[in-house]
Amino acid sequence: MAESFGVDVERYDRARPRYPDALVERIVAASPGPDVLDVGCGTGIEARQFQAAGCTVLGVDPDARMAEFARRSGVEAEVATFEAWDPAGRSFDAVIAGQAWHWVDPVAGVVKAAQVLRPGGLLAVFAHAFAPPPAVAEAFATVYRRVAPDSPFNGQAPRQAKDIYQAMFSKFADGIREADSGFSDPEQWRFDWEQSYTRDEWLDLLPTTGGLTRLPADKLAEVLAGVGTAIDAIGGKFTMTYTTMAVAAAQTSAV
Repeated sequence: MAESFGVDVERYDRARPRYPDALVERIVAASPGPDVLDVGCGTGIEARQFQAAGCTVLGVDPDARMAEFARRSGVEAEVATFEAWDPAGRSFDAVIAGQAWHWVDPVAGVVKAAQVLRPGGLLAVFAHAFAPPPAVAEAFATVYRRVAPDSPFNGQAPRQAKDIYQAMFSKFADGIREADSGFSDPEQWRFDWEQSYTRDEWLDLLPTTGGLTRLPADKLAEVLAGVGTAIDAIGGKFTMTYTTMAVAAAQTSAV
């Protein structure tokens, strides 16, 4: 699934949400310099935000389609999994990962980050949890269970995402500690914000999410129709509550 998101790179880049400016600013301020390695850079969404903040960014992604789009958007990108990627002697002031660290081995990834970070460099991984209105969440869960009953994505309402993501980020922090690679005790950050969506905007985003990227076209259409009907019933638009979570730790000793 990690390499399924590139099936429609234009849609992915267009529809996926950006990251809070406050998150970018905090990472930049906590890093000893401007050189950033973006793990799982995708189409370059967060990389372009860090470039706009004055950073020089190198992206790494296992999906050649994603990396090619990132390059077209002005982000230098190389194709590899992070664990197998060859830094070729290069080092960085920050290693970041947006919506991607769960695809990386939680301990091996930390060890690799430690190897490429300069003294005082920052490892910062982050992702969005979101909670649509109950009517929209329940419509998605109901239709998804119907069209993909055997999927590991069992149609649980996304309103539970904050609890799921909090547990996941606690595991990320545990991975940093377990790796014992010279990092400070990890901090957890949280940024709450909102974004409004029309029916068409939300249906544009949904196919880029895990569990839907590999659905057959007829089943995907059924999911979108069910969710679209629910959004129509609440006026054709809604406000999404987002929580962007992050775990960050500074490199305090040489590896």
